Amino acid sequence: MIVFTPEAKKEILRTFSSPGIPDGYALRVGMKGGACSGSYLLGLDKASVHDEVYEIEGVVVVIDRRHLMYVIGTKIDYTQTDAGAGFVIMKE
Repeated sequence: MIVFTPEAKKEILRTFSSPGIPDGYALRVGMKGGACSGSYLLGLDKASVHDEVYEIEGVVVVIDRRHLMYVIGTKIDYTQTDAGAGFVIMKE
């Protein structure tokens, strides 16, 4: 469904081990916007009644049911460059 590179998984698990992250939070993967201007969304959130909850490679992931068809088959990477570091989400 969703694939994490080893770097992304390491960074996500490191984030969740931080003392500032409250219990019950998961990684939210979804979409923001729509049609041709849509972009991927990645963040920390609690599941709602509109979400599906999955455990993928040890990471609890929540996805709004309306976004499932858009995020299935995505790959999440974490990169570090001179310009900064961050997650990159791409369709496989």
